[in-house]
Amino acid sequence: MPSIFSKIIAGEIPCRRVWEDEDHFAFLDIRPVQPGHTLVVPKREVSYLFDLDADEYDALWRSVRTVETKLRDALGCERVVVSVVGWEVSHVHIHLIPTNGIGDFPFPGPCNASDEELERVAELLGA
Repeated sequence: MPSIFSKIIAGEIPCRRVWEDEDHFAFLDIRPVQPGHTLVVPKREVSYLFDLDADEYDALWRSVRTVETKLRDALGCERVVVSVVGWEVSHVHIHLIPTNGIGDFPFPGPCNASDEELERVAELLGA
């Protein structure tokens, strides 16, 4: 079953398109954190960012950079925050959120990991 993003790309669901090329599509989020909050997606439906092959992964980030420039130029914001969550929709998508300060982006708070847990994870990762 196609994802909601595949249906948007196919024109089956309306959106506010911002940009596209042969392999990528960018549109405004329907539940924006800030005005201009944009999603950049590959047109090929892939569920997980790190399942993209290396060329697709690189091309996606070049597209993200193109859209980020458009956002910053058009909106005059100081920075565009990048967020990749990966759980909301089973189709790779990069959130671009225009900001002028840290308060414009609700970043999640830290977990309550103990020093022992952090050390265990560092050891697992080979540090």
